[in-house]
Amino acid sequence: MNSKKALGNGLLLLTALIWGTAFVAQRSGMESIEPITFNAARMALSAILIGGLALIMRAKRRRNHEGCHEEAIIAKINPEAGSERGSEAKPESLPEAISSKKAEALSKDRPIKNSEVKTDTRTETANTVIGGVLCGVFLSVASIFQQMGLVYTTAGKAGFITAMYMLIVPILGFVLFKKKNTWLVWLAVVLGIVGMYLLCITGEFTLAYGDALVLVCAVTFSGHILCCDRFVRLGRPLEIAAIQFVTAAVVSWIAAFIAEEPTIAKLTSAAVPILYCGVMSGAIGYTLQIVAQKYTDPTIASLLMSMESVFAVLAGVIILNEQMTTRELAGCVVMFVAIVLVQKPVKKRKEMPSGKATEC
Repeated sequence: MNSKKALGNGLLLLTALIWGTAFVAQRSGMESIEPITFNAARMALSAILIGGLALIMRAKRRRNHEGCHEEAIIAKINPEAGSERGSEAKPESLPEAISSKKAEALSKDRPIKNSEVKTDTRTETANTVIGGVLCGVFLSVASIFQQMGLVYTTAGKAGFITAMYMLIVPILGFVLFKKKNTWLVWLAVVLGIVGMYLLCITGEFTLAYGDALVLVCAVTFSGHILCCDRFVRLGRPLEIAAIQFVTAAVVSWIAAFIAEEPTIAKLTSAAVPILYCGVMSGAIGYTLQIVAQKYTDPTIASLLMSMESVFAVLAGVIILNEQMTTRELAGCVVMFVAIVLVQKPVKKRKEMPSGKATEC
């Protein structure tokens, strides 16, 4: 495992810890405020924090870009000056701010066309904006359903049901993008369904209302993961995070004013849970997810982030004194086994010269 992938996986595990403990804050906040208003407030706080950071980083990147562009022009006009500056003037050693097209132009001893630079920048900007808006829509819908579900179910159960997105991601990847899965993935899906049954389905074979709301959240979060996986590779991750929070805040506030009655008094009474969820779970957690997913596989990302279910149960027991029945605990165990199996690699078989297959 290379260092970047290890860093990405480590950041995702930290994200899971933050999200797992955030279930306690979300559950506590429901004692004094409506769920959609709570979600709108936390998203707005996250948007302010990450938006500010994105603007600072954007200004810094622009200054670096202008400096690199000047170095390239000097090297182009006066090769001797370029050689005196060392590798800084070489196209292949310039920072990523200089696009491959510009580097190619320099290496072929021809002028850099402004259209090439503008095309690269416009494409990246378009992917950043589109990705941020789409991720924000998925995030707002998923978070609203999760928050509504927490009114009727425990933090521990909500954590494990939300973790179902880990099983839904490979299914959606197969249906939408024809991405093949190993037999272990499909076994994990079956086990996940069994675990979901033990955890949520009652003796009358019905799904509790709160659990159903959180299940909708899990499906929507699956779309969020796939959306992030696509656009973080095409756009600017930090700006995508900022745009997604702005979008999620706008969608949530519109829904809150339609379905609820937000007031300053309610927001003040739930200030501590909102601050924790807005800063830790939102600004830090979701941004770590977007940045880290750039360096790892989406299925592995979903596995690591689904560890939030374990942290949610532990936090619920320790802080809120929540209890689970033997049947519900069995469901948690089965679902956790499924979570582990879904990312376990299967040994590939390769053809030998004789035509026989062997494991590698």
